[in-house]
Amino acid sequence: MRNIFLILFMAFGVLTSCDKTPQAINYGEDECDFCRMGIVDATHAAQVVTEKGRNYKFDATECMIDFLRTEMEEEKMLHVLSANLKEPGTLISVYDATFIITENIPSPMGAFLSALNSKEAAVALQKESGGELYTWEEVKKVIANQRH
Repeated sequence: MRNIFLILFMAFGVLTSCDKTPQAINYGEDECDFCRMGIVDATHAAQVVTEKGRNYKFDATECMIDFLRTEMEEEKMLHVLSANLKEPGTLISVYDATFIITENIPSPMGAFLSALNSKEAAVALQKESGGELYTWEEVKKVIANQRH
C-alpha cells in the first residue's frame, strides 16, 4: 500500500510539474516579477513561460521587456505574451501582436505601450489616439533606449 501511495504521489508531481501553459493572472493579488508592483491592469499585463514551465507575470509589457533584457533569455521562453488592449485579460503572443506607443493611452510603468492582436486594430487605434506602431522586435529596442 505504501508503494502505491509513493508511485501515485510521484506521478502527480511529474504531471503537474510538466504544465508549460500560461497561468491565469490574479489581478489585484499577483505582483510583477520584475518591479514587484501589484498587477491590476488587465489591458497591459504580460507573461512569459520558460521551457521548464516556470511562469513569470508582469504588470506591463515594458516590465516584461526589461526582464527579458536583464534577467532571462527570450530564446528560452515557450510563451511570450502581452494583454490585448481591446480584450482586457486576454493574453496574445507578442510575435503576432502590433504594439502602439501613444501618450493618449497610459500604461502602468509610464511607457504608454499597448499591444493589439492585429495590425488592422492597431491602425484603427492609431487614427483615434495617435502614436507610433511597432513590431515586437522594434518595440524592444524602443523600450531599451528609453531605459538608458
